[in-house]
Amino acid sequence: MMSGNYTSIDNQNVAGSVPAVADAPAHVAVKFADSSLHSFPPSGAKGKISGAAQPPRDADDSFGQPVAGSDEPQQSGWLRSFTIAAYMPYFDVDTADVLERIKDSLFPFKASFSEKTANNPDLYGPFWICTTLIFVAASIGTFATYIAHKVQKKEWDYDINLMTWSAGLFYGYVSIVPLALYLILKYFSAPSGFVHLLCLYGYSLFVFIPAMCLSVIPQEIVRWVVAGVAGFMSATFVALNLRNHIKSAGESWFLIVAGIFLLQLALALVLKLYLFTVSVKP
Repeated sequence: MMSGNYTSIDNQNVAGSVPAVADAPAHVAVKFADSSLHSFPPSGAKGKISGAAQPPRDADDSFGQPVAGSDEPQQSGWLRSFTIAAYMPYFDVDTADVLERIKDSLFPFKASFSEKTANNPDLYGPFWICTTLIFVAASIGTFATYIAHKVQKKEWDYDINLMTWSAGLFYGYVSIVPLALYLILKYFSAPSGFVHLLCLYGYSLFVFIPAMCLSVIPQEIVRWVVAGVAGFMSATFVALNLRNHIKSAGESWFLIVAGIFLLQLALALVLKLYLFTVSVKP
C-alpha cells in the first residue's frame, strides 16, 4: 500500500518538473535583407566594339596604376606611351571584329574600312597577320624549295635566313611605311591617326597569306599572276581607303595616293622575287 503511494507521488513530481513543449509552427518565414553583391557580368559593361561584357575594371587598369602603398608616380603625358596600359584599348577586339575587317580587306573597292575603324582602330589583327605571314612565308617557301630539289634529285639545305628576312620585311614595312605616311600627311595639313594607318596597312597584308599558299604551284606564270593580283588588291585597298581623306591635302593628293598604290605594288614585286620564286641549286 505504501509502496503504491510512493510510486504515485514520484510520477506526479516527475510530470510536474518537465515543462510542456508547445507545438512548433509548420512553416517558418525567413526574410533576408537586400544583398550588396553585384551581378556579374554587369549589365552596363559593354565591349569597345562588339558590346560584349568586359572583365573587371581592376584587371584592365592594374597595368596603368602604381602599386598601392608605393611612392611610384602614375605615368602621364608622353611617358604613358611606354606603358602597357596605353596600348590595351587597341587590342580590345574579338574574333568577329577581326574577321569582319579581314573580309573588308578582301573587297578593296568597297573602301569602307576607314569609316568602320575611324573611332576604334586595332593593332591585334595587324600583329597576328604579320606574324602569320612570317611563318607562312618561311614554311611555304621551305616546302616549295624542298619539293623542287627532290623532283630534280638535288641535295636540299634548309635556309634559316628565310625566317629572319621575312620578319624584317613584314614587321618593318607595316611600321616604317605608316610612320612615313603619317609625317607626310601631317606636312600637307591632312593629318591622320598613326594607329589608324598601322591598322590599315596591317590588314592590307592579309591577301598575301592565301597568295603565298598558292605559290607552291610549280608554274612560274601562275606565281606571277598570283603575286600580281594580290599586290593589286592590297594597293587598291590602301589607296581607296585613304583617297577621300588625302583629298584635303590640296592638289598634291593625287601624287600621294599614286605613291601609296605604287609602293604596295613594289612590295608585291619584292615578295615575288624573294618568296614566290623557287630556285634549285645546281
